[in-house]
This record gives sequence, C-alpha cells and structure tokens, in this order.
Amino acid sequence: MDGRVDLLGLDEAGLKAFLADLGEKPFRSRQLRQWLHQRQVFDLDAMTDLAKSLRAQLAGRVRIGLPEAVFDKESDDGTRKWLVGLDSGNAVETVYIPERERGTLCVSSQVGCALDCGFCSTGKQGFNRNLSAAEIIGQLHFAAQALEREGRGRRITNVVMMGMGEPLANFRNVIAATNLMVDPYAWGLSRRRVTLSTVGLVPALYRLADHSHISLAVSLHAPNDALRDEIVPINRKYPLRELLPACEHYLDNTPHRCIYWEYVMLDGVNDSPEHARQLISLLGNIPSKINLIPFNPFPGTRYNASPRDRIMRFADRLQKAGFITTVRRTRGQDIDGACGQLVGQVINRRNRGKQGAGRATAP
Repeated sequence: MDGRVDLLGLDEAGLKAFLADLGEKPFRSRQLRQWLHQRQVFDLDAMTDLAKSLRAQLAGRVRIGLPEAVFDKESDDGTRKWLVGLDSGNAVETVYIPERERGTLCVSSQVGCALDCGFCSTGKQGFNRNLSAAEIIGQLHFAAQALEREGRGRRITNVVMMGMGEPLANFRNVIAATNLMVDPYAWGLSRRRVTLSTVGLVPALYRLADHSHISLAVSLHAPNDALRDEIVPINRKYPLRELLPACEHYLDNTPHRCIYWEYVMLDGVNDSPEHARQLISLLGNIPSKINLIPFNPFPGTRYNASPRDRIMRFADRLQKAGFITTVRRTRGQDIDGACGQLVGQVINRRNRGKQGAGRATAP
C-alpha cells in the first residue's frame, strides 16, 4: 500500500470525516458515494459536480482499488465463482448464485479463517488477514461489472456475508462495507437483503445490534453443546446458553422478525430424529427460519453428506413443530462449490509449482 486512502471503503461517516479534514462540506460525501457506488465512475476528472480544487486534492490523497479475477468458473446450474486477487498477493472467493427472482452474491470478509470449523474447507487453510472495507465492497463492484459484461441481464439483488472468514472477527471493516450496501446513496439494498452469517462471537453480536440492522444468520450445526464443541470449536468459548440470548437481543433491538439458523447436514453426526427433537427444544419460541444445508464434501474432510431422504425427514419434523424450514439446493458442485475449495486448489497448484521448480534446480 502507498499510504493513500481507498475511497471505496469509506461509508457515509468515514467519508464525511475524511472530507472534513480537507475543509469540505458534508454534502460532498453524498456526491462521492453516488459517483463511486451508484454510477460506478472511478475517474475523479469525470466527477463533474465536484469542484476542480477538490478533485485536485483527492488525486494526491486517494486511490480506488478495484479487484481482478485470478480464476473464474461457471457451474452448469449458472452459479459463478471467482477467485479475486488482492494487493497483497492473496486471493478470496466471491460467488454469484442466480435464482428465478433474485441474484445472490456471497462475499468474503477474511483471507482464510481462524475458527477451524470441522465442516469448512476455508478453516483448514488457517488465517492470513482481515479484508479492508474497500476489499469487501470491491467484490460487489467486481461482480456487478462482470455480470454486466456477460450481457445476460443478471444482477445482484442480495448479498450474504457467508464467504471466506468470520465476519464478526473483522467487525469494523464489515460494518463499513455493509453500511455501503444498504446506503441509499451507495448500493441501496434493503436491510432484509443483506445478511451476515456468524458462528456466534457473542460480544460482537451484542455490538452488532448497536451498529447495523442487517439480517442475521447463525451457523448453528448442532443442537447441543457437546456436539457443537466438536463441529464448531468456538462454542467452547461461547456456548449455546450465551449464544441464544445474544441472538434474542439482536431481534429485540432491530426491526428483524426472525433469526436464520444454518444447519449443515452431516451423515450420522447431527441428522438423527433425536437431534431434530433437541433442535426444536433448543430454539423454543425464538422466531426462527431454519436452513438445512446438504454438506458439500471437500478433499481431506472426515464428514459425509446426509442422504437426501434423511434430510427431508429431518425437515419434516421441524416443520411439524412450527418452524419455517428450507432445504437449501446444492449449488456449484461441479466448480468446487464448498467455500474455500477453489482458493485451496489454486494455492496447492502454486505450491506444487514452487516445489517442482526447487527440484529442477537442485544439484
């Protein structure tokens, strides 16, 4: 980095503060957000309603860093997965999932992840660093432009922070980026259409209610502490008796009517009738929507996907208990659909290349 501020990552408050230091009025923040995020104009000289003196000041102090694709795959079902390169030489995955009435973009918040959930390919790669707010929102810019170039009329209507990384472990940057997603002078998405998925960092969950009112999805994956300790190790620090009150606090202090619970279905691990009964008892009267996710296997995992008929019986038990339950369609399996698979393969190929080069030059 060269010390210049990346304008893409400044939300309303951040941009106003930056401009105030330049002696500019607050309304300039609105103008810049519209140029950058609504019109996607990145040439300062083309921002014609900004004074030339301001444009001259900005030219020496700011940068606008747009990511580029390192790798690009499209599934037979239309799912498109990009490996997006970062300035540091790292890369993250961004996935577009087209559906009949919407297009969902799955966005990453970290390079790797430190939480090491047993079912997650990203966690097996370890943690490298947090993404900046500009790198997070830059994924929307990149995907929107890529979809426009393909000319099929596909667009982004929903964003989910469910890509690589734990969003609440990168709190400040994720909040700034999601602020831009819902800002009417930036991306202008409904708060219902921007979803943050977390495994449950309890202190950050309480903070989230004070800073953002986007939709909340919680990666639950087990109906009791003993099993969740195994599948989601952070549960040992923030067990269910602490996680559930934090989720209820979020509902009580935001306009949302329910929590979305993510539950990956693992063969013989968390998919029995008894697990369904425990899940019903655990969630009790919490307004909930439950997403059952067929496990998408990746190399080296010890888990297998639950059979389809067992998933449907599990869903039927939850529905009969009064829970709105969805069995998520498996998408993008032919393009390494599990989060972290594509970046893992590219890293492995790079490493093999380096090792091969080393062997070739050895005496």
